[in-house]
Amino acid sequence: MPNNSLIPMPLELLTAPETLNGESGTNRAPAFITQQISATNDLQAVQSWLAEFDESPQTQRSYRKEAERLLLWALIEKQKPLSSLTRDDLRGYQQFMTDPQPRSRWCGQRHPRHNPNWRPFQGPLSGGSIAQAITIINALFSYLVEAGYLSGNPLGLMRRKAKQHAINRAKVTERYLEQALWQSVVDYIEGLPKQTAREQKEYERIRFLFHALYLLGPRVSEVADASMQSIKQIRGKWWWEVTGKGQKTQLIPINESMVDALIRYRRFYGLSQFPQPDEINSLFMNLNGTQGISSNMIYRLVKKVFLDCSKTFEESRPDFAIKLKKASTHWLRHTSITHQADAGIELRYIKRSARHENVETTMLYQHAEEDKWHDAMSQHRVIKK
Repeated sequence: MPNNSLIPMPLELLTAPETLNGESGTNRAPAFITQQISATNDLQAVQSWLAEFDESPQTQRSYRKEAERLLLWALIEKQKPLSSLTRDDLRGYQQFMTDPQPRSRWCGQRHPRHNPNWRPFQGPLSGGSIAQAITIINALFSYLVEAGYLSGNPLGLMRRKAKQHAINRAKVTERYLEQALWQSVVDYIEGLPKQTAREQKEYERIRFLFHALYLLGPRVSEVADASMQSIKQIRGKWWWEVTGKGQKTQLIPINESMVDALIRYRRFYGLSQFPQPDEINSLFMNLNGTQGISSNMIYRLVKKVFLDCSKTFEESRPDFAIKLKKASTHWLRHTSITHQADAGIELRYIKRSARHENVETTMLYQHAEEDKWHDAMSQHRVIKK
């Protein structure tokens, strides 16, 4: 029976009963395993995992949402600590996500996290959203096993590789802007107001930001963390030195279009044409050009542009409007990689620019064959004209 004495609440407000806090979870690692994190209960263990993503706030929020939902479900519906969940329990959770019940307890409209009307779900999750949730939960359990907190990963036996590839393919297909839509965004940015000094500053910043996100294909945290010193000239060519996932540092080619955008951006702020070796300025600066801004602020800037742009298409191209309302900074990374593939750039170069671990990931962005397939099927008609 569900524990009706508990109500869903955000992680930062949650206090689990002593019997359910996970200190004695049945899946806790034995004492002879050296634990790599200081957590003594499940909530602390989840927070340790989330802390790994402090430099990627959007990722952290997405991961927190899924960990939060699972932990609350375990405590309230199963009356089990997270560290006692089994494979069978997680099958039950997958089914629960298709229709969280009772809805009054689990579902509601968006509210601030401190609002008493806050709920973990807005409603039933789609198949794709459930698959994404399971992927994130699997990563959580894998981390806790590696950290010596859990004995095993209850999702470790899932037969999911082929499914995950299909899910990743679907995400790539959905989360990028087609050439026509991307050009519309570019046109919208070029049409931003420039009458006042502030409007001019906002335009120049947005123009440079979208150039960087599209031409370099970075993750948002990489832009927020980068300094002008990361722009380097080597053997007469310009490169961006970026530190990404796994703290790996690599060089990314900067093409002529990006160089032009950089020069224009720097001149607007009264800086020299190219970055100096000892320059301390951030790559992307605040409105006054005095310091950098956070990943979260960059994310909000991009979302605002997409949302404002979407309004211009609500009547003429509702399909464009719908897509732009969903789009975010990471969509620009997907868009960049996809358009590189569309342009015929060799797969090995795209892989290096995107900094993918394996070529299979890069191949997800190749859509030319699907386009040819679709064009060929246009000849298949019920009535021949």
